[in-house]
Amino acid sequence: MALLSWFPYACVFLAALLGCVITTPTARRIAVRAGAIDVPSRRRVNTHPIPRMGGISIFLGLAAAAVVQWLGTTYLGWPVVLVSSPKLSVTYHGIVASMVAIFIVGLVDDVKSLKPLPKLIGQILAATIAAASGLLIGNIVNPFGGPEIALGPLAYPVTIIYLVAFANIVNLIDGLDGLAAGITCISSFTMFILSMLSGRADAATFALALCGSTLGFLRYNFSPACIFMGDSGSLLLGFSLGCISLLSVTRVAGITTLLLPLVLAGIPIIDTFSAIVRRKRAHVSVGQADRGHIHHRLIAEGFDQRQAVVLIYLWTAALCLGAVIMTQVEVGPRIAVFCLLVAMSAVFVIKLKLFQPVLLHHYDDQGNDELIGPDDPSFKEEAHRQHMDS
Repeated sequence: MALLSWFPYACVFLAALLGCVITTPTARRIAVRAGAIDVPSRRRVNTHPIPRMGGISIFLGLAAAAVVQWLGTTYLGWPVVLVSSPKLSVTYHGIVASMVAIFIVGLVDDVKSLKPLPKLIGQILAATIAAASGLLIGNIVNPFGGPEIALGPLAYPVTIIYLVAFANIVNLIDGLDGLAAGITCISSFTMFILSMLSGRADAATFALALCGSTLGFLRYNFSPACIFMGDSGSLLLGFSLGCISLLSVTRVAGITTLLLPLVLAGIPIIDTFSAIVRRKRAHVSVGQADRGHIHHRLIAEGFDQRQAVVLIYLWTAALCLGAVIMTQVEVGPRIAVFCLLVAMSAVFVIKLKLFQPVLLHHYDDQGNDELIGPDDPSFKEEAHRQHMDS
């Protein structure tokens, strides 16, 4: 009987995995015809042009999982999974619509390279649809104990900011073959476990479908990649993780509920935060791209792409394991586990010098202000002059 209860989840996982594997070659051909191709550049690590619309196959993998779940529920007597938490009143069609919206935003960006403002507006629209569907952060846990804090009219803007942030953190770490897909695969499997532990079948099914689809995509995206996921994939993955985290209302006490999403998305959050600090230190625009991200630093340390990606996988897995442990122990050990995870991550941050700027303002002989990187002969001297070499 226990085996039968797992059968629907296994079918959903396999449908997502096979759906993505089967459709990725088609997505690659579509990308080539649309001209959505990443060409080598100073910021990118690929050495030859690679199509970038892999989000199509990831999306179709999720769609295949949804169809299998619907068929199983309708005709095979599988348990109904679309039952939201008592804390939420969710319209699931609206959540699907929000995912379609974020996918379309990424797809258009892959082909047309949207400017930041239209792209952000599209993300806000998708997040607004999700929030209007009932996927709201209506209350937050009081970290000091006592009753939950009701957000009231702030629920909508807080939810929208939360989902837009999640959509972008995966996009920011999509810099090495298989990195974003692998991190999402590990994080979504962890969310599946947490959702099962908290009795959230809807979130568990969603998380397992996401895990299967990203695992299938890794068949083509792990180094050496023959296709990139593009923004159609990275925005969809990040947005999906955000939605799952809200569907799975984790029933643990105190501040842990606030910390779990931070732990699960630890690597992207660390990378994003360090990028902001690094650019602010050098008085460079926060939106200015550089080669100071975690994956760039690992490559600079002498790791090849596969080694760097596997190391980040292990770091992610350690954070996710810590997240699961935090939900199963008392307050004291819970705090100890969190502190251990923070300390471990701090060691990586310091070792990789993530806060050290890799772009600096420099005035040339004519007095023109320019941005220079470590490959410029003047960089070391400029870093020393600006006290940025430590």
